[in-house]
Amino acid sequence: MEASVHAAMDARLRRDSPRPLAVALSGGGDSLALTLMADAWARAAGRELLVLTVDHGLSPASAAWTDTCAGIAARLGRPFVRLAWTGEKPPTGLPAKARAARHALLADAARAAGATVILMGHTADDVSEAGAMRAAGASTPDPRDWSPSPAWPEGRGVFLLRPILDVRRADLRAWLARRGETWIEDPANADPRFARARARAMKPEDQDGIGAPEAWPGLVEVANSGLIRMDRGSLTPRRLGLACVCAGGGTRPPRGAALGRAAETLAGTLAGARIRTEGGLVLISREPGEAARGGLAPLALSQGHEAVWDGRFAFVARRPGLVVRRLAGLARRLGPEARRGLAATPALARGGLPAILLPDGEVGCPMLAPIPGVDWTPLVADRLDAARGQVTREPA
Repeated sequence: MEASVHAAMDARLRRDSPRPLAVALSGGGDSLALTLMADAWARAAGRELLVLTVDHGLSPASAAWTDTCAGIAARLGRPFVRLAWTGEKPPTGLPAKARAARHALLADAARAAGATVILMGHTADDVSEAGAMRAAGASTPDPRDWSPSPAWPEGRGVFLLRPILDVRRADLRAWLARRGETWIEDPANADPRFARARARAMKPEDQDGIGAPEAWPGLVEVANSGLIRMDRGSLTPRRLGLACVCAGGGTRPPRGAALGRAAETLAGTLAGARIRTEGGLVLISREPGEAARGGLAPLALSQGHEAVWDGRFAFVARRPGLVVRRLAGLARRLGPEARRGLAATPALARGGLPAILLPDGEVGCPMLAPIPGVDWTPLVADRLDAARGQVTREPA
């Protein structure tokens, strides 16, 4: 069994990477077995293994469980990061909110350490349970062995690997027992208030983001402005939804009737993105008038710290006093070079471009003309590449 798990890791990971590898450890049997097997793989590869544990604060025993995980990491001689979901907990939708918080915390910690892959302890039983939940009327997808982090923008550039997805839970526990290991049993796994518990446990599918990647045929181009061009003939509703959430900078792809209508008409606004056709192409770009999610709100940049604006662009200001907001309404204040760049940008993408408000009252747009002291990274292209299966293993 351990050999097959290591083979699954070899298929996705790079043994020669200088980056650390992260593993999510709850202290339960699944994640404990994964952590021990990952530790053996990492030692053979000469790689660092970072152990991450999230204390959701939902049980009086959660702090003690986190202490147990810290002890496991110490026994293995691995660095440990204790993460906590703090603040008031919602009265409804608790599993989904806890899942979102967990993924955001894990992704932030992984990125801070330089890791691009987080190992997750889902098993063959989780696949079976997801099927049982669908049979009961839920829309739960199967967990997949490789997928982008569902947290956005925290999970930018971070992928999830589930190398024990073909292993049964009972086999993992038998393997642990033979090694003399003990593990935590969370009572929430038997709480019938939660849909997963009715299938087996409060262990959601962790697939609320862009989900499992798939290969897309035909043309797919992403400009630095975030404008996506796709072949109309190869478009499916799922691909349209993924393209819209990437272009719109949101967190969850659209589903249901709204997606169906947009896929049929190829027009209008979906997930914060405009959809237009141009011959045999579909053009998708940020809708500058859509402000319900608050992503287009002005953002003050903190000098020397990376900040993500609207889920589409990351900025690092090397000087104080800079603010980023949407360009709509400010185009006349651009300098000559930036105005020429704006004229060459498709009209669909112009209003949603980021504008940098400078302390002297001037306005710049770094993708139209360089701004001294401002570094920027476009995020839409990399996110869409992850969604459409262009990244099949750990980035170099």
